[in-house]
Amino acid sequence: MSTQQPAGGRFQTFSAFYPYYVHEHSNRTCRRIHVVGTALVIVIFITALVTRNGWWLLGMPLVGYGFAWVGHFFFEKNRPATFKYPLWSLMGDWRLFFETVSGRRRF
Repeated sequence: MSTQQPAGGRFQTFSAFYPYYVHEHSNRTCRRIHVVGTALVIVIFITALVTRNGWWLLGMPLVGYGFAWVGHFFFEKNRPATFKYPLWSLMGDWRLFFETVSGRRRF
């Protein structure tokens, strides 16, 4: 599987996109920041459910993207794939998170 974007085109499947996504998260600190941000998104969601206060939900994208973009701009030094592949990047974030917490990918 290639870790580069297709020449002049877009990825056709998530399976083709994911190796590129992982490559764009080569920096260990960037990956860690992503995992922490995603965990905090889960905490915010649970807080919104428990408190029955929907205002908490506004914090989910702020925390999720905020942590991810800090990882990319300051540690990975690349442009987040979210700008070109928003849905697949979100799917990649969750896959990376679950691979990490399940021990299939190093934290």
